[in-house]
Amino acid sequence: MCGVTSKDSRPYCWSLAYSGTDLVPEAYKHVSYSQMASGKDHVCAVRGEYFSKTDAGTVDCWQFGSISNVVFKSFSGGRSIDGVVFRSVVSGEGFSCGVVRDGGGVICWGPKSGNLEVSGNFKSLASGKQSVCGIASASEKVECWGEANEFGSPPNGTRFVSLSVGSRHYCGIRADDHGVQCWGSIDSSSIPKGSGFMAIASSDFTTCGVREVDLVLDCWGVHGQSSPDYSPPLQLCSPGVCSPGSCSAGKFAFNASALNEPGLTSLCARKDMKICLPCGTNCSEGYFPSSVCSENADRVCTACSLCQNSSCWEICKISSSSSFGIREQERQEIIRKLIIIVGSLVSCSLLLLICWFLFTWIFRTKSEEKGRMWCNFCAKKQVVEADPEMNLQPSLSITSCIGTTQVFRLSELKDATHGFKEYNELGRGNFGFVYKAVLSDGSQVVVKRANAATIIHTNIKEFEVELEILCNMRHTNIVNLLGYCAEMGERLLVYEYMPHGTLHDHLHGELSPLDWSLRLKISLQAAKGLEYLHKKVKPPVIHCDVKTSNILLDSEWGARISDFGMLSTSDKDLKGDLQGDVYNFGIVLLEILSRRKAFDRDCNPPGIVDWALPMIRRGKAAVIIDRHVALPRNVEPLLKLADISELALRENPRERPSMSEIVCLLDQNLKSGMAL
Repeated sequence: MCGVTSKDSRPYCWSLAYSGTDLVPEAYKHVSYSQMASGKDHVCAVRGEYFSKTDAGTVDCWQFGSISNVVFKSFSGGRSIDGVVFRSVVSGEGFSCGVVRDGGGVICWGPKSGNLEVSGNFKSLASGKQSVCGIASASEKVECWGEANEFGSPPNGTRFVSLSVGSRHYCGIRADDHGVQCWGSIDSSSIPKGSGFMAIASSDFTTCGVREVDLVLDCWGVHGQSSPDYSPPLQLCSPGVCSPGSCSAGKFAFNASALNEPGLTSLCARKDMKICLPCGTNCSEGYFPSSVCSENADRVCTACSLCQNSSCWEICKISSSSSFGIREQERQEIIRKLIIIVGSLVSCSLLLLICWFLFTWIFRTKSEEKGRMWCNFCAKKQVVEADPEMNLQPSLSITSCIGTTQVFRLSELKDATHGFKEYNELGRGNFGFVYKAVLSDGSQVVVKRANAATIIHTNIKEFEVELEILCNMRHTNIVNLLGYCAEMGERLLVYEYMPHGTLHDHLHGELSPLDWSLRLKISLQAAKGLEYLHKKVKPPVIHCDVKTSNILLDSEWGARISDFGMLSTSDKDLKGDLQGDVYNFGIVLLEILSRRKAFDRDCNPPGIVDWALPMIRRGKAAVIIDRHVALPRNVEPLLKLADISELALRENPRERPSMSEIVCLLDQNLKSGMAL
């Protein structure tokens, strides 16, 4: 291995067997170099200062013999490179290639450089054992030469900003969105999706990159999944190399203040140095560039859910007609409200005018009318008739629910769901069908309609008891009951509508992923909802089906527990049932932490508990952390979340904490991670 010392730009080479011995030949030990590249048994280096503004120089090469008896000799392979000034150099097995400063042409030399006839101008190179790939200066497209088995079919038409090479494969960072693309012999499923990278480097079977979002090192195996014992580093990494002077066109100077680290203003040792990085133009899928690259900042990627105008419609695949439709609906809603306001004012004016005339008329005929009313009152007996339109509801003793729970008419709920049409259906559960509904006042609700099995197996008395319990339950972290209907043999429950869907859809479905700060808050809020069911409700309510699809997100991204089952005070093992909820909540925490499904046949092992618990108990919790979302500066709360899930998943129910204890642990964890 060889390197250039940062203090004086001197070369230093060593081997694992002779780690304390400098293997650089005496003739080159006191020469300054700006860059080095090593092949199997030789090294080539570009002369110059590491921190110099001059990025080019002549090249020196030396070759190693046996380690026990080091031999140094020239390495030109018959081709002279004396006096040629190079910008950069790469080395393979028995050859080296360099980019010439003037023009950007490529020269290769060495005993095995015969089949490396490179034509054209290039900005950078990467070398395998018997091949070379380069990024063309003008088009930024990739071209490769040498042993074709090493690089396979290079991407056609894709622009790149940097390359790395491993065993029989190449990887590069795309110029538009800074995503990673690889070619050659490689398992493409292992390549991270949706993340942009500042820099990448490869060994034979592992590639690592510095993510542009958080500057955390992300590593993956190129021939399949990484070893279960592999624990990726979570430390902050430098996004690039410091260099003097201003950045060239198409690059920006990295601003360390973006890391939100107190007192950190620069990553470079000297104030006159900058880290220049290539500008991005596009963003990963689901995001659009809301600002372009400038001298001191890269382009900013914003979620497509925040797309508000035509500049991002095409990128976010939003049709102009749908956007027009939304605006047209808003316009019609405003007009409707104005009509209602104007109509109300006119009606009130007419009503006041009518009242004035009635008052005048009554005052004038007061005596006559008084006598007539007295006669009528004495002669007749008052009769109260029943309203023929009235539909009798069950006579429930739910006086405590008055003011919070509404009794709905069946016709009203039919209108709200368009006759319980399939296109309004949100899902199906044990109780029956679930529909999205819009009431006459415009408010959105969810209607649960009992299926035949529920109606058959639950008599009206049991339904009344369940209703009375649900009416008395009110908490910010459960989906609260708004009303009910029990007409014509139907049993319908009306609940609050949760516009942001289920936690399951955000973790495993089509909805946008959640950042770590929100995931920690959701964990705590869901735990508080379960604690309320276990501790505050009398008698306690056992959920029996705690899972991510039963945790909903309201308009403010607050977590709400839904679809909780009914209690049974006659249960002999009430604590055991409560601990069952705790165990299932532990699985939810693992899903939040890893973004892996509770059971996935495509994974080995398929069960998340069998996969994650051994890692956590061996102190390797970092392995299971979701790598598709930018890691926070402080990863300790994530590791603590793994520890809390391990407590909830203890095999012995008596060793598991209660939901109140879990709430306490999660609350402390969230407070310690507020810097996220």
